[in-house]
Amino acid sequence: MPSLLPLLAMAVLSGATAPLNDPASAVDALMQDYAGHVPGASVLVLRDGEPLLRRGYGMADLEAGIAATPATNYRLASVTKQFTAASILLLAEDGALSLDDPVGRWLPSLPPAADAVTLRQLLSHTSGLVDYEDHVPAGFQGQLRDADVLRILEGQDRTYFAPGSEYRYSNSGYALLALVVGKASGRDFARFLHERIFQPLGMDHTVAHQDGIDTVSDRAYGYSRADGPASGDWTRTDQSQTSAVLGDGGIYSSIDDLARWDAALYDDRLLQLQSRALMFSPATPTGEPDVPHYGFGWRLNGDSAWHSGESIGFRNVIVRWPAQRLTVIVLSNRNEPEPYPLALAISKMFRAPAP
Repeated sequence: MPSLLPLLAMAVLSGATAPLNDPASAVDALMQDYAGHVPGASVLVLRDGEPLLRRGYGMADLEAGIAATPATNYRLASVTKQFTAASILLLAEDGALSLDDPVGRWLPSLPPAADAVTLRQLLSHTSGLVDYEDHVPAGFQGQLRDADVLRILEGQDRTYFAPGSEYRYSNSGYALLALVVGKASGRDFARFLHERIFQPLGMDHTVAHQDGIDTVSDRAYGYSRADGPASGDWTRTDQSQTSAVLGDGGIYSSIDDLARWDAALYDDRLLQLQSRALMFSPATPTGEPDVPHYGFGWRLNGDSAWHSGESIGFRNVIVRWPAQRLTVIVLSNRNEPEPYPLALAISKMFRAPAP
């Protein structure tokens, strides 16, 4: 039987924005491809901080037969970037650094081409730094870490464009920002996140994961569809060579913990108003679909702010409509499909009618 997801999503997206009489059942229909003994997903819809829908679908661990739940922790991939940005903003509030500091002040081993690059440009993807993924040394074994990214960039005395002149999405920049957090705070990035963000917000099961140092509780493992005739089969693809880089994508979290993060973005419990305004203010135009502008760790599209996270075996998205106090989060442990259209379809079931 063909999937109903594209048809249902199209029907919802093309319809009015009035909430449905039974949105939970409609969401279950949209999520049917995630149900059963397949890599799953966890879905959360919040309004005014209250869950309108909070469900898990499918499996977090196929081999062990462990179901996905609202407490399941997924590798967030690039959804991590908003936490990296928040860390820099917290340190700016502390007076430990300035957003206009040249990155070389904190990472002096970078080559001269990076002299003009500022932390603000790293946050907004306007640094022009080369993509570290394209310059991994031949024969490199194991996984890269943030310090390895720095070593790679030390050997790249060039930028794609003059810093500040253009936009180009950069994992390199956010890996460097994690190292700056460590330098400016006097403790490593994972510890800073725990002490300054996760612990104060009660995100007790969220972690910037370092193999052999910490444990991810209620962990989802990533999967990809197997090639060949058995295309319905899934194979575990949980880690890649870049999965251990923390600043651009290394956090594991659940929809329950992300609800606490979402709540903190509305008030002063973590970041001051001025810092939150910087996160969600257009820093640069992008030219990307559904991303007229990028802020600091957030994509901005009209009345919404969102970010996706894609990594081997994981596809995630968080979409916020602050004026309506509405948030939709979809975390999944599979390589396809991208959940952003799905989150938009789900939102249509709960958003208030247009005036």
